[in-house]
Amino acid sequence: MNNKGKQWRFWGLLGVLTLSGAFVNTWERRGEAHAPRRVLKELPAEIGTWRQTGADERFDAETEKVLRADDYLSRSYVLPNNHVASLYVGYYATQRNGATYHSPLNCLPGSGWNMMAAETVKVNPVDGAPTFEANRYIIQKGDYRQLLVYWYQGRGRSVASEYWGKVYTVVDSARRRRSDGAMVRVMTPITSSDSAALDTALDLAAQVAPLLPEYVPN
Repeated sequence: MNNKGKQWRFWGLLGVLTLSGAFVNTWERRGEAHAPRRVLKELPAEIGTWRQTGADERFDAETEKVLRADDYLSRSYVLPNNHVASLYVGYYATQRNGATYHSPLNCLPGSGWNMMAAETVKVNPVDGAPTFEANRYIIQKGDYRQLLVYWYQGRGRSVASEYWGKVYTVVDSARRRRSDGAMVRVMTPITSSDSAALDTALDLAAQVAPLLPEYVPN
């Protein structure tokens, strides 16, 4: 390569670096875009055939410090046949400051739960919205067994994979200046069979999914 070619390459590279730096600085100054949303405590006490039972659970200060969620809901619902399921939604307005979803794969074993029989299941929202995948586990502590279904939601996506949830967060942070999102978890006791518990958990998931965009914006 002659000297003239080297000069063009140098100045071209310098121009790209300058423009990239200007873009990053502008993006940082503009900050995070925030979509309007309702607070999670306003989620209805009646969702389809499900009815709230008991008061919303609030965690202790130490747990909230670890979660670092900007908003969360921990609530139990019951069906007319007395089947019970708990719903947890932890919402993060931004993940650019290091606060992010806490995977049940980390927090539940730390609380003494054994996680078994991992599968991916389909959630079919009752409003006819597209089916999406969620994670399913059997969890056990002593003789007590529960069925767990959870997924990651935010900015119009519902995904089972924590990896893809992170990838989409990076993409949307650059493209839309948004990194907000939530982890949604449904748990129900296993009283008769694993399949019956799964049907119960998926029913609540299907009922609540169409409501979530008001609280976890698309």
